[in-house]
Amino acid sequence: MGRTGTAKGLRGMIGPRHAGHSMPADHLAALSLPVGDDGVVIGEDAEGRPQLVGFHRSTPYDVLLIGGLWTAQVLALRAAGTGARVVVETGRRQEWTVLAQAAGAGLECITLHDVGRVPPMGATVGSPVVVVRDCGMRPPRGRVVSSPWQSVLTLLPYLSPVAPRLMRSSTLVGVQRVSPQEAQQIGRILGLTQPEVAALPTLADGVTLWCSGRERHWVMTSGTDAESGLLGMARRMD
Repeated sequence: MGRTGTAKGLRGMIGPRHAGHSMPADHLAALSLPVGDDGVVIGEDAEGRPQLVGFHRSTPYDVLLIGGLWTAQVLALRAAGTGARVVVETGRRQEWTVLAQAAGAGLECITLHDVGRVPPMGATVGSPVVVVRDCGMRPPRGRVVSSPWQSVLTLLPYLSPVAPRLMRSSTLVGVQRVSPQEAQQIGRILGLTQPEVAALPTLADGVTLWCSGRERHWVMTSGTDAESGLLGMARRMD
């Protein structure tokens, strides 16, 4: 399903490295190294290959997920597992409390804040931050925005009046099961093909179409035993 190239925001598992490379010294400044690993594993493609999102970047990075709370929480847990500080801005704190308490074995690697109450986080290359905005259908413009080493993941349960703006401004957009009418609107904004648009209303729980520029990746996210024990099975509806 979908095309299989390497997207700007999404990439398959990196294979074995070569023994070494040489390059002119004046090219070294162009190199960019990941922090800790090659990214957060968000699931597998149709061929069973792991798919990753590199949240830790030296440039601002915005991700939009039109989908369910379960997927956003799995991504938050996995981002915390890579060493990021995960900050959740939410109007439904009760839905995140158990997860925040369970993550990090007592360490505050996932912290919860009311909408509009996220303080400056001081993200650095050694202490990257992922902000998860779970602020309902009309999330206000956040005081804390993406910046170097601080990525922002915004969750929208369904299409809303702010969705077109967020889709156009985000580097990576994920879409889970939506209505046929929503699929048509999303398809026009993201430039999807008609088969892709037709597939969106039929997606199984845990399946997301991730779009970055012209790249498309269908990804199935399945919980690990620990994740399923904490969050239950994959679901689109909260």
